[in-house]
Amino acid sequence: MSFFRSRWVEHPEGVVEVPGGGLPKGFRAAGVACGIKAGGAKDLGLLVSDLPDTTSAARFSSSAALSAPILLTKRRARLDALRAAVVNSGNANAATGNRGVDDAAKTQGAAALACGVGEDRVAVASTGVIGVPLPTEQIIVGTLAASRALRADGDRDFAQAIRTTDALDKRVTLDVELSAGTVRLSAQAKGAGMISPRFATLLVFVQTDAVLAAQDCDLLLGVTVRRSFERVSVDGQLSTSDTVLLMASGGSGIEVAPDTNDERRFGLALDATMRQLALTVVRDGEGARRVGRVLVRGDEHSVVPVARAVADSPLVKTALYGGDPNWGRIIQAVGAALAGAAPLAVDIRIEGIPVCTAGALAPHDGRALREAVQREEVQYEIDIPGSGGETELFFSDLGHEYVSINADYTT
Repeated sequence: MSFFRSRWVEHPEGVVEVPGGGLPKGFRAAGVACGIKAGGAKDLGLLVSDLPDTTSAARFSSSAALSAPILLTKRRARLDALRAAVVNSGNANAATGNRGVDDAAKTQGAAALACGVGEDRVAVASTGVIGVPLPTEQIIVGTLAASRALRADGDRDFAQAIRTTDALDKRVTLDVELSAGTVRLSAQAKGAGMISPRFATLLVFVQTDAVLAAQDCDLLLGVTVRRSFERVSVDGQLSTSDTVLLMASGGSGIEVAPDTNDERRFGLALDATMRQLALTVVRDGEGARRVGRVLVRGDEHSVVPVARAVADSPLVKTALYGGDPNWGRIIQAVGAALAGAAPLAVDIRIEGIPVCTAGALAPHDGRALREAVQREEVQYEIDIPGSGGETELFFSDLGHEYVSINADYTT
């Protein structure tokens, strides 16, 4: 199956998926088991660029309860020149106080030593259970083991090591055709629950061997994150640990200069990659059956609250899970988001079928509607009074498996 499998993501021209994966020139990665997870599962990932002029950019969770790895990375790492990332799963190292920051610093130091780079060029990330001290000795031993296992085709092991409740593989390798030749773009991600429109419980690592200035890395990452991971919701819960890193080794020798056609081509490839990864996170959604896309147009100050109200509504999400075309759930969520306003002239379409016009039932073919909401992807379009605003959110349904996974998460 093609990586670009959603109808909401356009496959860019000149972009070819590489079967089997593999990293861009200059990068190596590994994934090993260090004993955080039971049963010998991989739980420690290491990613490194061997090229000293590597540039980078980063984005993190906006939570007021940031994990220790994020606090440390933001304080001590050169976010525009990262060369390595060390990641553990099974333990978030969040709400762990000063000890957690010290443990993250020890992890950073071990990775720097193992990879032969400065500590300030190493990012640290953790995901898993909150409020449990990190088993630092195991992490350090695992980091050294991972450094001995680093390979140019180690992206699969790395992607496996950063997963928690993920059921779907979230990685891709692409060749992007530019005017001076071909550059490689690869990415690995994790995320399935605790997903909010303001990022998600996710870790995303993107690599390219294109030559990119640090400021261009930052610009491209900022634009593409806003159109992808800031537009997803599984359960509306903001994580402590969200981290997205873009690293450019320059190993291809092919420059992506600003304000050029090559930058546009590369940007489209990165944008499509990020959007599809974000949709795969939503599709994973801890037991999800379907993905919804809500498009809201109208008053510029109201479109985002309305979209979030619909995407996060347990009533809308359970209806999506059951393939129930109950548009009353949608208008209820819209009304809650705009409480206190005058009676709303809201228009709603589900898969292009008008179900509500000016706030009242629109005659429609019930059978066609019921068939439409049985699809794996269901689109909702909402027009509210006003103008100047338009937004989209991707969201998963909510079913029995989500409850089962989270009811037993630490037991």
